[in-house]
Parts: sequence; C-alpha cells; structure tokens
Amino acid sequence: MTIATALDALSSLLGERLSRSKSELELHARSESYFPPVVPDAIAYPQSLSDVQGLVKICAEHRCPMIGWGAGTSLEGHGLAVRGGVVIDFTRMNKLLELRPADMDVTVQPGVTREALNEELRATGLFFPVDPGANATLGGMAMTRASGTTTVRYGSMRDNVLGMQVVLADGRVIRTGTRARKSAAGYDLTALMLGSEGTLGLVTELTLKLHGIPEATSAGICAFPDMHAAVSAVMETIQMGIPMARIEFVDAATARAFTAYSGMAMSEAPHLLVEFHGSDASVAQDAERFAEIVADHGASTFRWSAREEERRALWALRHNGYYAILASRKGARALVTDICVPISRLADAVEQTQADIAASLIPGPILGHVGDGNFHAILLIDPDQPAEIEEAKRLSHRMAERALALGGTCTGEHGIGMGKTGYMRAEHGDGWDVMGQIKTALDPMNLMNPGKLVPAR
Repeated sequence: MTIATALDALSSLLGERLSRSKSELELHARSESYFPPVVPDAIAYPQSLSDVQGLVKICAEHRCPMIGWGAGTSLEGHGLAVRGGVVIDFTRMNKLLELRPADMDVTVQPGVTREALNEELRATGLFFPVDPGANATLGGMAMTRASGTTTVRYGSMRDNVLGMQVVLADGRVIRTGTRARKSAAGYDLTALMLGSEGTLGLVTELTLKLHGIPEATSAGICAFPDMHAAVSAVMETIQMGIPMARIEFVDAATARAFTAYSGMAMSEAPHLLVEFHGSDASVAQDAERFAEIVADHGASTFRWSAREEERRALWALRHNGYYAILASRKGARALVTDICVPISRLADAVEQTQADIAASLIPGPILGHVGDGNFHAILLIDPDQPAEIEEAKRLSHRMAERALALGGTCTGEHGIGMGKTGYMRAEHGDGWDVMGQIKTALDPMNLMNPGKLVPAR
C-alpha cells in the first residue's frame, strides 16, 4: 500500500477534482506565516458528503495522510502536509443548506466563508458574529475554535456552533450536538471537535447560532499617551459593565503602519478602537460613558460615529492590520504571536512584551482583542536572515511562557498546529497525553493531519 496507489484510486473517485498540477500543489504548500513550503502529494476537491466519505475510506485503506484545508489563512502551519498525503480543499463545499430564521440558526457546508454567509443573511435581520479578521471558511474557523474582534460580546466559535457532521478516520459519519440551545445528553462531541484542527475528523456540515442585527451601532477611536493608560482604560470599561461589541488595541508602531497603508491619519500613539451595539439611545449612552472613562486615563477626545461608512472604514483599517504591518517592512514575512491572559494581568503582559521587542533585533508592532485579554505581536523578519527568524522565535517563546506564568494560554485563537506543540505539556500537563489517547482511539493509524496538536507518534 502506497500513496501512489491511493492517488490512483482517488483519481477514479474524483476525476479532475483530484489535482496534481504544480501550481495547485504550490498554492497548498504555503501558509500565512514563516513556515517553509511543504508540497503535498495531491489536492482533492470534494463536493459532497459521499465524496469525503469515499476519499477517507480510500486513504485509510492505503494509509495516506489527509489534511483539511479551508481558506489557507491559518498561522501555525495547520494545513501543511508535513508527512505527505492529500490536502482536502473544502472550498467547493460552499452551500447554505438550510436557514431557519424563527430558530435563529443555519446549517452550512464547511467551505462557506463568514462574509459569504452574512451576505446571504442580510435580508433576514440576522447575522453570524464571529469575526477573526480574515475571510476564513466556517469549517476552518470551527476546527481552530476561532474568535476575533467581536468575542467580547458574542463569544467565539465555541459559543456559536450548535452541532456538526463529521467524517471520522475510518469513514464513519457522526452528528454532534442538536439544534437545541442546551443538552445534558452525554459527552459534548461538538466541543471535542471544535479546535481539533482536523486531527480527529473532517467536518462536512455545521449548524450555527445566529444573532439579530442590532438596531443601532456606533464606533469610535481615541489615542493614549502610553500603553499602560490604554490597557487600564480597557480594564475599567469591562469592570464598569459597559456592553462593548468590539474593543481593539493598537500600539504606536501599528498606528504608524495604518497611516502609511490606508492614508487615514492616526497620531503615532497607542489607540483603542471600540464599537457598541444596541438601540439608538443605548449606543449613544455607552459611547458617552466610555468617553468619560478614557478621558480619565489621559486619552485624546473620543471620536465616534453611528454612520455606516465611517464605521466600515474604521474596521477595514483593523482587518487589514496584518497586511499594513507587513507592508511597513519591504519583503518581510511575519511570525504572528497570539497569547491570552486574565484581564487583570493584561497590562503587565503587554508592557513586558513591548520591552522585549524594543530590546530586540526586529520590529514587532502589537495589536489585539484586548477586551478578552488576547493580543498579538507581528514579528517582522527577513526570511533570508536566519538570525532574525531565531530572534522572532525567541520573542514568541518569551511571550508564551509569560502568558502561562500569568495564568493564561499560549494561544487565544490561532491554535497549535505544529508551531506551538512545544507549550502543550506546560499548559495541560497530563491532559496533553489524554488528548493523544483520544486521537489514537479515533485515528489509530494517525492519518488525520498528522504531526499537529497532539504528542508525536
């Protein structure tokens, strides 16, 4: 049994939807981060559950690794075929299967992107809130337990996936969860699959919780004299119970990159970007209360607006943050860090990280979803300079160890992939071995995205 014989059988099953062209292989050999390319043996493009079941059974028979692929926006090497095999690209499974407005839920295939879903929902008065920034596929977002700018109000994928249809490593199809909003019936298999990064199965359907589009939305921005003042303002806002929909932090270096990239003038200082959802009266009141808090922390005048075009411009700026920062150093690649700490330790974590970066060889602008204690440093490296790559890894290592020491996690939203397995023992102890045992029970031949997340075998 060889991968070559598996590919012959897969070609008979999928026809032209199994690709071995050089351009397709190279496209699926790269990630958004610093990892070197890893060329898979083939790319499969399933269009239905039967396609996925068929290819899984063939791969199991021939012991061919299977790696799920969504939009390719992951940052820890999740989709790289590090042990060869077939990358399964779900972008052609992109149908909205059933919308139930009365129950405020929807069932979709995994290749539907979050932006495409919300476009389909526009006429219903409903929306799907999880917003990681990138226009990722919902299957990929589920497999990495994604979150993002709106988590502070609406939660992450963990809070918004009701159930999934999953093909296991032996070809069995299971359904996890129900459309009921709660259940006490046995193990929570939906929670098990969320964040499993394709190591336990391949998701073929998702049932998602929807939310009502708010009557009114306001958004605004303000600058601070230093990082401590900005983070302190965030903490007080949360402690006061002001219901923010988003609250994002960018440091002075990020503000400078935003200005150069977008032309929207920002002072070279730390900023908070914030959004409120509710009624016309409540969003105005929340904005006024927030303005009072930030003024007490030395902020510039809080400028806010309920006009849609101004709000869109503000969040387009934030969503393009990664690309704006990349553009600030010509030819650079990025190692994107991702830690999350208890909100009371956020100021310490941000300030110590900034001090480390200031003393290093490389730039590393900081931004993040500070409303839930999660932030990122975009460590910019010259990929042809090994010393810079090692320096970025050293800084990232210090951030991860600091997060664990402060009672946090080495990753708030990007996941483990192959980039952060080195922290799993420290974060989970014997729990990491239990994860490996679950993996062995469901995938005894280690064919589902091998080399990721769990202890090596």
